[in-house]
Amino acid sequence: MSEIFAHGLRVRYSECDQQGVVFNGHYLFFYDVALTEMWRALFGDWAGMVEQGYDLVVAEARIRFREGARFDDLLEVSMPVAHLGTTSMIVRPVFRVAGRLIADGEVRHVFIDPESKAKKEMPPQVRSVLEPYLDGTAGQAAGASSGSQSL
Repeated sequence: MSEIFAHGLRVRYSECDQQGVVFNGHYLFFYDVALTEMWRALFGDWAGMVEQGYDLVVAEARIRFREGARFDDLLEVSMPVAHLGTTSMIVRPVFRVAGRLIADGEVRHVFIDPESKAKKEMPPQVRSVLEPYLDGTAGQAAGASSGSQSL
């Protein structure tokens, strides 16, 4: 397995709720930012993928909250790829602040045709680039070590 991609985000005041912690709905937004940056690092910009005739949609998402991140925390989102199917892929994001586990989860994406919105087989070039990043400890996402900002 290659080094797991991770992206850092600074928690903004507006992302915190009245309890002083990041509102739970923002974690999927943070995940989306990290996925976009991972895709950019591996394949270029998202628009290029759509121009090539494929796109990704979220089919299922689950986040398990462990501890709340707070205003001005530097949140690291690690992005281990857990599964590559025929038309789908699963990423198990791990959210940490200063090494402390904040949240983890699982997001299943399905490849689609941008025009028809029908399922589409994962492009071979995408599979070949993502295969080295498959996480061999898929059942232990929360315990996976986080990597740097590069792959």
